[in-house]
Amino acid sequence: MDEEWFQEQVDEAVAGLPSEFADRLDNVDVVVESEPSRRVLRKMGLKGRRTLLGLYEGVPQTRRTHAYGAVLPDRIVIYRRPVLAAAAARRRPGQGFDEAVRQVVRGTVLHEIGHHFGLSEEDMEKYED
Repeated sequence: MDEEWFQEQVDEAVAGLPSEFADRLDNVDVVVESEPSRRVLRKMGLKGRRTLLGLYEGVPQTRRTHAYGAVLPDRIVIYRRPVLAAAAARRRPGQGFDEAVRQVVRGTVLHEIGHHFGLSEEDMEKYED
């Protein structure tokens, strides 16, 4: 899978956010990396074959105070290789691989943006169900 095409899918997922979310994104960079490092996986408590599709690093909006400012942007990292593997595994009969990738990318971007807005894993499970 072409890295440039994958980046375009991430950019489109961010650009396609509903305005009520897009207008409230504040101080966030969305980047693509090949895969999470071992350090990141350990930090997240993932062992064995478990991996991450994406990661939010920063201060959620719900925890920002009046003193928040002059800080580096929060980061949302989308991990290309795990997303591609997840797309292959989740692909429905008759669905093209590109479409499966788009769906996993969009879901991952939305999930990580949820963290930016202060939603926990449990909160997002309710929405994703």
